[in-house]
Amino acid sequence: MLESLIADRAAHRAVVLATELDTGRQWLVAAGTASAGTPGDVAVAARDALAIDDSRAVDLAGGRVFLHVHSPPLRMIVIGAVHITQALAPMATLAGYQVTVVDPRGAFATSERFPGITVSDDWPDDALEALAPDSRTAVVTLTHDPKLDDAALAVALRTEAFYIGSLGSAKNHRARTERIARLGFDEAAIARIHGPVGLAIGARSPAEIAIAILAQVIEARRRPARAGGAEGRAA
Repeated sequence: MLESLIADRAAHRAVVLATELDTGRQWLVAAGTASAGTPGDVAVAARDALAIDDSRAVDLAGGRVFLHVHSPPLRMIVIGAVHITQALAPMATLAGYQVTVVDPRGAFATSERFPGITVSDDWPDDALEALAPDSRTAVVTLTHDPKLDDAALAVALRTEAFYIGSLGSAKNHRARTERIARLGFDEAAIARIHGPVGLAIGARSPAEIAIAILAQVIEARRRPARAGGAEGRAA
């Protein structure tokens, strides 16, 4: 079981180690799988804990069980070392994200403008291929330059990134979706792109727009756990 847990962590797969406290029996539960013999109520409780990313003890039919959530780190990859990014990167870091800023324009992508943040001057598609976004990764494109943003989106849409957002007006977003469609993506894939990026809170300044973006990222991450519950709401 330890080998399986190590393998899951190495592969950046979220998994729960469930331990029955009275007996010491253990099971591994992931989003779509569970180790042999896992009781149904343990699997359900483990997946609930996984959805909200919270380790906890629960009382089940077989006794008290501790659910230890092992999740890959939350990541945010931001394309474009712009003013909005200067506000968004530290905010996202405070919210628990490992932030990487990608911009091939060397004058923008500097450690002086982004202290303490990982910065890459690779071309966006190359950077995203190397970073390999997973289901714990948000991708945000902010350059407003199709040459950069579209290249990133084309890679991001082929990954399990839980959030993909792109800066631009509603008119610009319609043009963007047409360009992405010409690259071979269907409507379901294109619908994954949040555009215009961020919650519609009337944000104007770079800091306000950054807040709107981070709020939408948080909403996208938490919505699966809320669906059907007292706090759930229609998308």
